[in-house]
Amino acid sequence: MNEKSPKNLEANRAGQYVAQPTGYRAFIPAKLPPDPPIEIDHEMQALLSKADRALGRLDGSIQTLPDPGLFVFMYVRKEAVLSSQIEGTQSSINDLLEVEADVFHRDRPRDVAEVLNYVKAMNHGLERLETIPLSVRLIREIHGQILANVRGQFSQPGEIRTSQNWVGPQGSTLADATYVPPPPTEVPNALGDLEKFLHDSAVQMPMLIKVGIAHAQFETIHPFLDGNGRVGRLLITFTLCQQEILSRPVLYISHFFKRHRSTYYDLLQGIRDGGNWETWLKFFLQGVAEVSNEATNTARSIVDLRESCRDLITTEFGRAAGNGLKTLEMLFERPIVQTNQVSQLLGVSWPTANGLVDRFVEAELLTEITGQARNRRYRFGPYISIFADG
Repeated sequence: MNEKSPKNLEANRAGQYVAQPTGYRAFIPAKLPPDPPIEIDHEMQALLSKADRALGRLDGSIQTLPDPGLFVFMYVRKEAVLSSQIEGTQSSINDLLEVEADVFHRDRPRDVAEVLNYVKAMNHGLERLETIPLSVRLIREIHGQILANVRGQFSQPGEIRTSQNWVGPQGSTLADATYVPPPPTEVPNALGDLEKFLHDSAVQMPMLIKVGIAHAQFETIHPFLDGNGRVGRLLITFTLCQQEILSRPVLYISHFFKRHRSTYYDLLQGIRDGGNWETWLKFFLQGVAEVSNEATNTARSIVDLRESCRDLITTEFGRAAGNGLKTLEMLFERPIVQTNQVSQLLGVSWPTANGLVDRFVEAELLTEITGQARNRRYRFGPYISIFADG
């Protein structure tokens, strides 16, 4: 019988719990890749094939859209809303769009700024990936964006933590926490090892397996005082895009994690407690497949909506049909608009643009949402509703 050393408790292939000088135990993650290697049994191979095929269909579906970049706008916002909701925010995609369009509502959730930051962080990260690799440096930049001037802004945005954090119910302490990440002295080395793993071409494993491992390891390291979950889920998107598995960020994986939130957290903890990478990876692959299929259906719904709207405008708008079709394209990128924006787009007078907007309202494509006599704003409801579920 092997007795457990007080400095080496419950060691497994994922790492070990180590007693700290003040009495609590913190988890020290093992280097990646896992040793022994991931066992890709028949079930995991089937899930991997299913996820690969689903991602391929999704990427192909996006490429068939008339302007793929234009439609990414809403996919990014859906992921931002769902990932933030996992962390307890209440804001919906309508709240986010209205704030971006400067629509004021007194009863709107105050945490919408956190969702806005997530959108900015994703866009910033994708832009930066064109010039620098996915790295600790970029992760810190993203974290700084996510926590800027919102809840958590005093938790050292953009800075690797220098104090111990822990995960658990509200009111829990280090002594009764659900999980205690590595002490701050261990974090730089653990992050460096994760960065090396992401870029090491000598690590021979399917990319989706690597992505799933990297996400779990990041959450295990928990390198920041706040915002780790959101940064970790962005890491999935960034890796898929950098590796050109997806040409654009259209996978809202947080939909699956939110739907199975307790399982998501339990399986991450199962890696730390028992080294159970395989069960987590099967769950992750199932999520990638499910959400990829959902996002592909979303792309089809967008195409169907665009064609039906174009048919309606061509048939019903008479001589205004040309300007109507131009306005329709703008609505897919800016689904809440003002009349002066339509006027600027078309280069026509405000009264002419207002008359066109009225045609859109009559056709039930736009709905006025402010109830004001001036500075009115209109929502492209049929489009927003495609993304508003979940």
